[in-house]
Amino acid sequence: MRDLLVVGGGPVGLATALYAVRSGLAVTVREPRSGVIDKACGEGLMPGALAALRDLGVEVEGRPIDGIRYLDGRHAVDAPFRSGPGLGVRRTRLHAALLDAVRAAGVEVVPRGVREVEQCTDHVLVDGERVRHVVAADGLHSPVRRMLGLDAERPRAGLRRYGLRVHVATAPWSSMVEVHWSPVGEAYVTPVGSDEVGVALLSAERRPFEELLAAFPAVHDRVADHPRSPVLGAGPLRQRSRRRVDGRVLLVGDAAGYVDALTGEGLALGLAQAREAVRAVAAGEPTAYEAAWRRLGRTHDLLTLGLVSATRLRALRRAVVPAARVAPGVFRAAVNQLARPA
Repeated sequence: MRDLLVVGGGPVGLATALYAVRSGLAVTVREPRSGVIDKACGEGLMPGALAALRDLGVEVEGRPIDGIRYLDGRHAVDAPFRSGPGLGVRRTRLHAALLDAVRAAGVEVVPRGVREVEQCTDHVLVDGERVRHVVAADGLHSPVRRMLGLDAERPRAGLRRYGLRVHVATAPWSSMVEVHWSPVGEAYVTPVGSDEVGVALLSAERRPFEELLAAFPAVHDRVADHPRSPVLGAGPLRQRSRRRVDGRVLLVGDAAGYVDALTGEGLALGLAQAREAVRAVAAGEPTAYEAAWRRLGRTHDLLTLGLVSATRLRALRRAVVPAARVAPGVFRAAVNQLARPA
């Protein structure tokens, strides 16, 4: 009987498998999609995420990023990283590097999903297969979370947000991730190569990419005449779970609950959750992961929920960047708290 089955072969699921190997656990990954998987995301690795990947022996090529810059059309405020650079990297390149590391570690990635999860006293039955524990890293709309009845109440329509992303063939104009604010939401510009940037738009409005991009003239004018990749989308983004542990099943990454990407440390948080979930499984105390999950997410929630709330009210939205300019030390300290290794 395997010690651990990881459901989901994205970056957080693959990192979970690597942590499991390091802990001496027999682990298998299940992922219904084959090969390298692309996804709409900001593609910025904060210093904490980069440190975690290197600790796992995963090296990935990308474009160094020196911090985060917030802009609202009239003002700008920078939060340089204090613990070294982060990295802008294509999602596909990151996924390929993690797949190589998992295969080199001898972990089998089984090309199928999960249809049924049944909790037993000393094991879990997954489609009839006995495993001691399950870590679900199966994404924003996690089937395992749904099977176990762990979905929290869905957010009201006005609180749902959606993401769109393209790659633009142009040289980066900044060494920082830029977060542009407008009445429709935010635009994230991440340098991911010497001649390529990623542009991700987050909004509560479900409109075509071009229409939303027009609300960010500083970005629109920079990329208007350059070739772009097809648009990828994701959402609704705000998904929550009632709890992160159910018997011998643990939820990590977006499966455990997603708030928003404003501060850019989503992958760093997911990697830290993977590490803590494996630690709890290896110790035979899966319930300990719930407290670890809450501790890891506390700082993220304080800053991100506050910023996301501000984006819903126009008067507050106008105040976010000016307030950061008035108290830049507080703002920079908050961003760097999120960017450091968890």
